[in-house]
Amino acid sequence: MQRILVTGCCGAGKSTFSKKLHSILKLELIHLDQYYHKPNWEEPEKAEWERTVYSLVQKPSWIMDGNFSGTMDVRIKSADTIIYLDYPTLKCFWRVIIRIFKYHGVVRSDMANGCKEQFNLEFLHFVLTFNSKFRKGILQKLNLVKDEKKVCVFKTNKQADKFLSQISAVK
Repeated sequence: MQRILVTGCCGAGKSTFSKKLHSILKLELIHLDQYYHKPNWEEPEKAEWERTVYSLVQKPSWIMDGNFSGTMDVRIKSADTIIYLDYPTLKCFWRVIIRIFKYHGVVRSDMANGCKEQFNLEFLHFVLTFNSKFRKGILQKLNLVKDEKKVCVFKTNKQADKFLSQISAVK
């Protein structure tokens, strides 16, 4: 496990999981949100974002967390391990709501500079529709690479924590 992709719905806990995995494996931790967003949540041009992701995946080792379906294929191809936090929509939505209240007006450690946590109806709609729009496609992509890469799909925190404990025991 040298190139680990962690994905899932917003609020699933990708960044938290990735930080825990980083503390065990000591691989470079790449939060894609820090590279995608510019101050005040400005988004890059598509070609600029693709160049950024292509550059990031060229590194020899990493733990990379994020969604960004437009670059999912590049990241899956470059990863040797893919971890999908396949959590229920309402769990993710609730976690996002808690996060908004906890960090409102503050830039979280996994976000880009100038991107303060805020209440955003469009983002909440994205969270509520993520699984219905993207889950099936993500699972299909993972199924295509399951024989050549380590693919882990966790449906509960308990499963994810067990995986982290097993990795920690080996290290």
